[in-house]
This record gives sequence, structure tokens and C-alpha cells, in this order.
Amino acid sequence: MSRKSGGARLQCAEPKAAADWGCCFLALPPAAPSGVDGDGGFNLSWNLHQSFHPPAGLFASVGQQVGVGFPGSSSGATTPETHMKYVSPEVGHRVVETPLPGEGVELREKGKKKAVKLKIKVGNQHLKRLISGAIAGAVSRTAVAPLETIRTHLMVGSNGNSTTEVFQSIMKHEGWTGLFRGNFVNVIRVAPSKAIELFAFDTAKKFLTPKSGEEQKIPIPPSLVAGAFAGVSSTLCTYPLELIKTRLTIQRGVYDNFLDACVKIVREEGPTELYRGLTPSLIGVVPYAATNYFAYDTLKKVYKKMFKTNEIGNIPTLLIGSAAGAISSSATFPLEVARKHMQVGAVGGRKVYNNMLHALLSILEDEGVGGLYRGLGPSCMKLVPAAGISFMCYEACKKILIEEEDQ
Repeated sequence: MSRKSGGARLQCAEPKAAADWGCCFLALPPAAPSGVDGDGGFNLSWNLHQSFHPPAGLFASVGQQVGVGFPGSSSGATTPETHMKYVSPEVGHRVVETPLPGEGVELREKGKKKAVKLKIKVGNQHLKRLISGAIAGAVSRTAVAPLETIRTHLMVGSNGNSTTEVFQSIMKHEGWTGLFRGNFVNVIRVAPSKAIELFAFDTAKKFLTPKSGEEQKIPIPPSLVAGAFAGVSSTLCTYPLELIKTRLTIQRGVYDNFLDACVKIVREEGPTELYRGLTPSLIGVVPYAATNYFAYDTLKKVYKKMFKTNEIGNIPTLLIGSAAGAISSSATFPLEVARKHMQVGAVGGRKVYNNMLHALLSILEDEGVGGLYRGLGPSCMKLVPAAGISFMCYEACKKILIEEEDQ
């Protein structure tokens, strides 16, 4: 509301209470330009809020400000406009600002400035994808390393039969460092593996996806085939690292470090031992990777269609990736259990399996159906956020590294 008296105007935001005049200010007419009759050339803006409310009650306050302009001054400066903001928690206290000449434009410009974006130029587009995938893999695996350790122990039945028992056993004998045992090797394995996997997926999908106006190249979804191809490619390149990481996690005190484990395995068991369980691993990776990437690609399309947008933020990407990880890990978990059993081999007098089918049947016979899903809970606890974090980091890194090219 406003009350006018002559040239002066008392203006207030509508108060909730009848006696609340804390958001009023008094504005007298600005100074008239040189050569024009004015009312004295005095411009006053005064914040009355402090008169009605104690300073301690404010979450934000502005001191009293006075702007004065004199017509006919030698400087020829005109009176600047008064900028007002609402900062009251109730109806908005009107804060009056009288900026110095030239500052008003700067303030408006500051209000329109966008957030600073980090961009790193990498010449080769394939290298950009590899770097993005490596960063995504390293970050996601480090974040869920404790869950990965617990999951591995549950799969092979060491240190307890439940998540709580395994956690307490590790904390008792090794402390917090035991939860991250083998993580360095895990990062060394996952970073190149994820880089190869995501690079292979993007490359294969781009090749298989028809351009506008072209016919379908294959009768099945390109993301399904591209996902399977990505999983096979990364597994063939990095499988020995996965086996060594598993041995380091299970066989405490046997190996000093990654290099020592590699040398001892090759010397005592032969080079082929580095690829023990490769067949079931490949058979397990193909459906997992195909399902994971197909679910991720499908959920992305559903999100874009539902919200009518082409941009997906970090949080939606995290949720979509996590959902895709949950679907794929639940569908292919028995193959993962068989693979872990075959990798451990005869360690500690454990049973040796001839092939994946033998491992699956033996586990089913000895432990029942539950044995095929032993560790599914902690596995999902690890794989679901890992998948979400991985996809989120990958998409974020791609925006940083290849945003300009894509645009």
C-alpha cells in the first residue's frame, strides 16, 4: 500500500498485522534535471525496518542509506535509480538500495551471470570417452569398496554367513583398512575396464544406431548388442586383474602386494591360472552388461519423454543408473556366484569346479537355491549405487570434456 502527501510517498508491502509497518520506506521525489524546476533536488530513501524490529530478529538487514542529488552540480551526474528487494520472512521487508552511478548495470549483469563451468579440451574424441570412463570407474568403485569386500566374503563363505558377521570379523581382525583391502588393485582394474567398457558401448551404439531416415541395421535394440559387446571387450582386457584382486581379498597374508600375487600365481600355478573362470565370467558378463546398458538407455528415453526434455541432470542420472544396476545384477547374480567360486579354486581345501555348469550344480546341491543368491543383498547394496555413480560420473565428465563438440 502507499500513502501520498504532496511530492512524498510512503510505500509499504501489505503487512499481515495491522500494526506492522516494518516494511515501509519513505521516497521523496528525485532531483530534477538541470534547468528544470524541481522540489529542491533532494532524494532520500530510508529503511525503517530497524525502527520497528530489533536487529537480532532479522536474518538479513541493510543499514540506512541516503542518496542525495543536487541539480546544477558541476559533475552533471544524475540521480541513480533506487533498487528494492524483499527480504522479510513474512511478507518481505523492502530493502532500499541506492547504488553509485554505474553500479546498477553491474548488479543487473551479476544477476544474469551463469554458473562457472569447468571445461577441459582433449583433442581426440575417443580419448575423451576413455578418460571419462576411467574417472567414472575409479570414483564409483572407491565409494563402494567396503561393500565389495563384504560381498566377496559372503559369496565364498569366509568370515561369517551374514553381512553383520563379516563386518564384525573384518573390523576385529583388520580394522577399517580391512574393508578397503584390495581397493587399489580394484581401482587399477576397474578404471581401464570401465574406460574400455563405456568407450566400446558408445562406439558400438553409435555404429549400430541408424541415422534419421535410414532403416534399422539389426532387428534388436542397438543398446542391447552394444552393451554385450562392451562387457566382453572389457573382460577380455582386464580379467587377470579381477582374479588377482579376488585372491588378495580372500587370501590374507599370502601375497604382499599386487605384483607379488601376480608373480606367485604365474610361477606356482601357471600363466593360464590368471584366466581361471574366464568362460563363466564371459557368460555372466554378456547378459549383465547387455541388460545393464539396455535398461539404462531405455530408462533415459522414458525420462526424456516423461519430462519432455533432452537434458538429464546428475541426480536423475544417478537414479536411472542405479535402477539399471539393480535390474541387471538381480537377473545374473547366480553366474556371478559361480564365477567367484571358480576364481578362488582350491584355496583352503575348497572344492574345485570343472566348469560353470559344474559349479552351479554343485552349489545348488550343497547349499540349495539360496546358495546361488548368497550375498545378493550386499551385492545390490554395492552394485546399485556403483552403477548409478559410474553413469553419473561418466555423463558429467563427458559434459566437461566433449560438451563443446556435441553442441
